[in-house]
Amino acid sequence: MKYTLAVLVENRPGVLTHISGLISRRAFNIESIAAGYTEETDTTRITISVEVDNEVELEQVVNQLSKLVDVIKIVNLTYVESIERELALIKVKASKLNRSDLVNIVEIFRAKIIDVNRETVAIELTGEESKIDAFCEVLLDFGIIEIVRTGKIALSRGPVPAKEM
Repeated sequence: MKYTLAVLVENRPGVLTHISGLISRRAFNIESIAAGYTEETDTTRITISVEVDNEVELEQVVNQLSKLVDVIKIVNLTYVESIERELALIKVKASKLNRSDLVNIVEIFRAKIIDVNRETVAIELTGEESKIDAFCEVLLDFGIIEIVRTGKIALSRGPVPAKEM
């Protein structure tokens, strides 16, 4: 099962490496990992989507992460009402013949065309993982040249920030 963890850490060099190394050494699969600044300049928030077999293994991951000096707080967002998003940039083959069909599909998915040339179109899409997967499936007919995805980021709903959960 996949779990989403929000990990608040001290904003220091090497912290992301320590966290990803710790999880991979335990042979757990990191589905995605995204790190960025928070509202506090000395804190970084790392969103990890980790796949483990059961909650006991998840508890092992959380316990091991908690032992790291730079970890401030770990919040399991899996069972908390939350908003999850991913960003994808997708480069697709586009000829004069199929370009209008491609534009229509982009509009249906509420994506954005961010670059166009004679042979390709680059598209930006933000949404849940399933939406991006569905969009990519439709684009297969056009010929996907390249895909870049950010990985999941998540935010709990309501007024309580992760640092207070």
